[in-house]
Formats: sequence, C-alpha cells, structure tokens
Amino acid sequence: MDTVADTPAPDSLLRHPAFVWFWISRVLTAMGFQIVSVAIGWRIYDLTGSAYALGFVGLVQFLPMLALTLVSGHVADRYDRRVIVILSQLVDALALGFLVADVFLGWSGVWGIYAAVALLGAAQAFAAPTASAMLPSVVPTALLPRAMAVSSSAWQTAMIVGPSAGGVLYAIGAPLPFIVACASFVVGAFATLMIRMERRAPGREPVTLESVFGGLTFIWKRPVVLGTISLDLFAVLLGGVVSLLPIFAKDILQTGPWGLGLLRAAPAAGALVMAGILTRWTIERGIGMKMFWSVIVFGLATIVFALSWNLWLSLAALFILGAADNISVVIRTSLVLLQTPDEMRGRVNAVNFLAIGTSNQLGEFWAGMMGGLLGVVTAGTLGGSLTVLVTLLWMKLFPDLRKADRFEVDES
Repeated sequence: MDTVADTPAPDSLLRHPAFVWFWISRVLTAMGFQIVSVAIGWRIYDLTGSAYALGFVGLVQFLPMLALTLVSGHVADRYDRRVIVILSQLVDALALGFLVADVFLGWSGVWGIYAAVALLGAAQAFAAPTASAMLPSVVPTALLPRAMAVSSSAWQTAMIVGPSAGGVLYAIGAPLPFIVACASFVVGAFATLMIRMERRAPGREPVTLESVFGGLTFIWKRPVVLGTISLDLFAVLLGGVVSLLPIFAKDILQTGPWGLGLLRAAPAAGALVMAGILTRWTIERGIGMKMFWSVIVFGLATIVFALSWNLWLSLAALFILGAADNISVVIRTSLVLLQTPDEMRGRVNAVNFLAIGTSNQLGEFWAGMMGGLLGVVTAGTLGGSLTVLVTLLWMKLFPDLRKADRFEVDES
C-alpha cells in the first residue's frame, strides 16, 4: 500500500484531515504536560524549598525513558503507531488521576509525586518517538518541513497557554491543574483515534539485540544525523535552566506562580513566532550553518537570562531563546525524518527522543545540582557558556553537517 507521502502534495496542510487530527492531538498532549509541569514544579518547591528536589524531577522522568526508549522504537516499527500513542496518552491520564487524589488526600508527599512523574516518563518513552515517526505518513514528503513547523507551533502554542494556565489554576486550587491536564490527555487520545493513515504494513522483524539497537547503528553510520542529534543532546543538557525557573521566579525576580507561568511561556512564545515565520518562509538553503547559529544564540540568551534581575529582560531573553531553539528543532527533526526509511523511523526516532530526553530531563537534574552547588545565577551563566563552546566544537567535528545545504531524502 502506498503511503500518503507518495501522493502529489497539495499546497495546504488543511487538505490532509489526518494531519489536522495529528495537530490537535499534539496540542492537547503538550498542553497537559505544560500545565502539569508548572504545578509539579511549584508543589515540589513548596514542599521542600530545595533546588536538588527540583532537579530530581528531571532525573526520575528520565530514568524510565532511558530504560524503555530503545525498546519502544522497536515496538513502533512492528505495531500500529496510532494505538501505541493512544495507550500512552491514557497512561498519562492515569498518572495525573493519581496526583489529583494525592493532592486531596495528601498521603504520599514528594515521593508520590516522583512516582507519578516516573510513570509519565515511561509513557512518553513510547508516545514521543512513535508520534514523531507517524508524521511522514500523514503528509506528502514535499510538505514535511512545513508540517514540522506547523507541528512545532502546536507544541509551542501549548507551551504558551499551558504554563500560564497551570500557574493560574494552581493559584486557584492545587488540584485544578492536574484535573485539567488529565482531561487534555483523554481528549488527545480521542483525537489520535481519529487519525486515518495509509502506510505499508509494519514488518514483524524478530526481537533481537541487533534489531533493538538498529537505530543506534543507523545513526552512527550517518555523520549528518549523528552530529544533529548529539549537538542537541550536549548543548541543551549543559544549557537548560527550566528546572531552576521556580527559584528565579520566587527568589530572584520576586514573583509568584503567575510569574513562573510567564517565564515558562516566554520561550514558547518566541518559538511560536518563529514557527509561524518558518511555516510561511521555509528554510531551504544553508541548513547546517543555520542550525549551528541558532544553538549559539540559544546559549547566549541563556546567559542573559541567568544574569537578569528584571522580569521583562528575563522574559525577552527567554523569548529569543525559544525562537532560536525552534529553528534548531525544525531543521534537526526534518533532517532525521527525511534521511530515515519508514521501516526504521520508530527506532531512529527513539534514539532521537532519548537524546532529547537526556538533554531536557537529565539536563533539569544537572541544572538542579549545579544550582544547588553554585547558585542559580552562576549555574545558568556556566550552562549557556558551555552550550556555545559545544556548538563551536561540533562545527569542527562534523564538517558534513556544517556544509549541509538542503533537505534531501537519503535513498541509500
């Protein structure tokens, strides 16, 4: 059976109902995560007052991802990807249902929150790489970069509305953000159910170490893909400050949950504006250098944010940080998808997601530890500086990526 990607590409993504439902599902899922991330961060800091405790939120979310992601990639290449995403969204809803009960009853404290976060991480280990692997099956190949920008805008829209909503809802009542996020996952699962894809029947390759680690082998043999994924891993791992935002909001910028919501939303606002630009004017030439420069700007904006004592300057720095990061995301994801055959996309996207999870969740743990040891201002400044240095080093180590000019499908 031919995939949708083999058919002629109309100009509008709205002519593909499968993509519309995919977009809705992505918005609702992202909304749920962003709402609950603010609520969890604020609740943990309220209960403990500790940067270390905030850092452990990232660690307990990352560990199940580390354990399950490679297996989930193999599963995504063997079974119906839509079903995998639906089941993952329902597990997310179950974890949030537990948090709702915990807020009302108060029986578990910090360790109950960590357990729920670990379950969210396990579900994401299956959902994120599988959903990413679905995208080339719902739009034509020619529209994939534009679809990536629009899909990214869905995530960024949720990251604007979600943190602000999470902060306001938490201020009204601690259970509210968990209830709303739970509902978002349930409705998101329904949207995923409505997606109709045409794709070749997945193979039934036996589960072996070679097949499970096939994504790693595939990436290792392609310097452009390896450089792209590893740059994101190390740059964001060292330069992330998201887990420290409750401390910046409360202790440095002297604001409350609403201010934390604004800080969490600012990078998404920048990314959304950039996603709108990239939807209208797609990146067609010099993609390698544009990705490198976007990561450098990300690092510099992190430094400005870390040194700022003014809320508006902090918001502006995070806005620029998000805009630069969105350029990197669109280029990186398009490169990975276009250079990977469909029968390998689950495993390759699993490795890519593991790198993203490492840079985000483990990066939160790193930032929390550095914030506790050095103070958040020093930790943020050091992280941004290391991001710039890593990017300059990668420009030397991966010349093929630096010289990459256009998005091309790898037929090898």
